[in-house]
Amino acid sequence: MSTMTAGPAESTLAAADFDTLAGGLTEPEAIAGARAAAWERFTALPWPTKKSEEWRYTDLTKVGFGALTPVVPAPATAEALPADVREVLGRSGERAGVVVLREGRVAHLELEPEVARSGVVLCSIRDAAERHPEVLRRALLEAQPGPAEEKLWALHLALLGGGYFLHVPRGVEMPAPIHAFHFVERAGTVSSTHSFVSGESGARVAVIDEFLSDDLEAETVSLHGATITGEGGAGIEYVALQRFGRGVKRFSTQHVAAGRDSRIVTFNVTLGGDLSRADVTSRLDGPGSSSEMLALWFGDSDQHFDHHTLQHHAAPHAHSDLLFKGALTDAGSSVFRGLIRVDKGAQLTDAYQTNRNLLLSEGSHASALPNLEIEADDVRCSHGATIGQVEDGQLFYLMSRGLTRRQAERLLVFGFFDEVLGRLPMEGVRARVREAIEEKIGL
Repeated sequence: MSTMTAGPAESTLAAADFDTLAGGLTEPEAIAGARAAAWERFTALPWPTKKSEEWRYTDLTKVGFGALTPVVPAPATAEALPADVREVLGRSGERAGVVVLREGRVAHLELEPEVARSGVVLCSIRDAAERHPEVLRRALLEAQPGPAEEKLWALHLALLGGGYFLHVPRGVEMPAPIHAFHFVERAGTVSSTHSFVSGESGARVAVIDEFLSDDLEAETVSLHGATITGEGGAGIEYVALQRFGRGVKRFSTQHVAAGRDSRIVTFNVTLGGDLSRADVTSRLDGPGSSSEMLALWFGDSDQHFDHHTLQHHAAPHAHSDLLFKGALTDAGSSVFRGLIRVDKGAQLTDAYQTNRNLLLSEGSHASALPNLEIEADDVRCSHGATIGQVEDGQLFYLMSRGLTRRQAERLLVFGFFDEVLGRLPMEGVRARVREAIEEKIGL
């Protein structure tokens, strides 16, 4: 059972901050009401502390929430975007749609005309609250996060500045990914966005959420939530690519619901920021459903990356497979805590959980904590984790062919990640992730 205490009282956001945010927004009543309820819940809940198993390795008292200013999203435009994003937006045939969010507000949104004619809906969260209020309410506003997530989830909803809503109707296969860019630009702020992806029976869709900022001089916090739901036979790929600059701390919560015979792939790539915490839950609600949970991270300097996962088998004849790989150098550190939970009626469950960690320096550190919680008696479940260093023989071989030690290490890291990258079916998504990794590790 999780232990919660009052935590960093001095870091609690003030009611005046929330009043300023809420007073500066004009939004549908559904969102305004949910925002107020979330703020009330946030102020009532204690902060999780290191006494909690789920937060033992990540100390929230070191995050100065009380000194941060909630972002009041202003009308935004896509002007003055970074050059690499303008270059991606200028490509043709590689995306079915694009969303640009600046400080939480949608600055640019487009959907290929042919895709729109097929019935696909891509709009802002604000528009979704007016056009699809019941769908949004069930998936976002009525979500029941776990105890470890609850405090930050309530803050995420209370400060929600915007996000997007993507719905793919029955049988529609998207020809290319939807690419969303989330920009954090103002230092000393806390901002919040949400991504909603839904596929009806037989739908096929891939989405990339990319998180970007420059290096920021003052501590800055980004909150993000994602809701991914697939109905019977749907196929969804969701990629979160975190490339924040230094000074940014990111807290992310992802909720996946897989219906009968659906297949949902989530892929979390963590490269930037000072601190990144991702809570990823995949719930298999329908027989024949499949969840593939993938992640990779590369941490250097004093970066700290924390991943907390749950594979929740609520239905029989379902399959889940988790593969998380991380590489660390300098004084970088990471945590993986994973749980496979199998409900009593979820017979014939097939579930796997694997975490691999590669340490490139004496100062780097990884913690791996895989777990099982099984109530059914006819299942096949396994879990495992390893933490190891680069083999001297491999380094010697590469260095004998003219590479420096640093170059050899980076090449081995890319090879270490290749197993995960190869499991992304859509080439366009793989290419974007490879570009980001190459930039980070200096290949």
